[in-house]
Amino acid sequence: MSFRADKIKSLTGGNLDNKTKKGLNNLFKRLLKNGMHGLCFSPYEEGQKPGTHITEAQIRRRMQIIKPHTKWTRSFSCTEGNELIPRIAKEYGIKTLVGAWLGCDDEINQKEIAGLIGLAKEGLVDIAAVGNEVMYRKDLTEVELLKFMTQVKKAIPNIPMGYVDAYYEFRDRPKITDACDVILANCYPFWEGCTQEYSLIYMKDMYNQAVKSANGKKVIITETGWPSFGEVLDGAEPSYDNALKYFINSQIWSNDENIEMFYFSSFDESWKVGVEGVVGAYWGLWDKDEKLKF
Repeated sequence: MSFRADKIKSLTGGNLDNKTKKGLNNLFKRLLKNGMHGLCFSPYEEGQKPGTHITEAQIRRRMQIIKPHTKWTRSFSCTEGNELIPRIAKEYGIKTLVGAWLGCDDEINQKEIAGLIGLAKEGLVDIAAVGNEVMYRKDLTEVELLKFMTQVKKAIPNIPMGYVDAYYEFRDRPKITDACDVILANCYPFWEGCTQEYSLIYMKDMYNQAVKSANGKKVIITETGWPSFGEVLDGAEPSYDNALKYFINSQIWSNDENIEMFYFSSFDESWKVGVEGVVGAYWGLWDKDEKLKF
């Protein structure tokens, strides 16, 4: 991918480089006060991880923190207490993108799908996501995933349904794209080693690739973000300032272009160190103790 230097300022908000840390923080607070379209909901407290049963109290406490700042919340599972997330979000007037977490265990997969369908039939699901990056992880075959998608669509035909994965999977897997009502694309310039300076241009290209593959269907950015600490990945450097700039640029762009975007993530989660390295624990707008980082 090539980038034109003369577009950096207009497309990535290059003028942010001239702002002090206080100026960046003030911009961040203004954007947060104005509110985001969507926010990925991180439920796990310190010492917890997937497999831990999360409580209503912790979900409710964290939902109250994000409530003033987002119109939508995205959840990732329909078991182990996660099924309470859309219920509580609805209480607070927040719309829900609810995901069934699919993996290698068929028994768990069946429980997740049943949970998603049940929540939808209760009126707690605005968009249903069948699986998250299953193709990327190679946990299921394409045929297996399509069976789950068909099952959900038949059970809840009036609710938009899609599958979440990296933007390029919708280009490479047209059968899955065809099965979706809405394209749910993850766009991470960081994980592709892009420098913060070019990151918004890169994300725009990711989004446009998904749009091109969507055949006229709506494309929603279901995850994007930048970590505030951790290991450098090629040109992508985690830092307080870079995370702040990425958030500001992505929010301004998505607002200006009316692009529906879910920011990743709400809270830092230490368990992700085991999956992604140190950097995995620092994607939140709030830290693991639920204090606003910026």
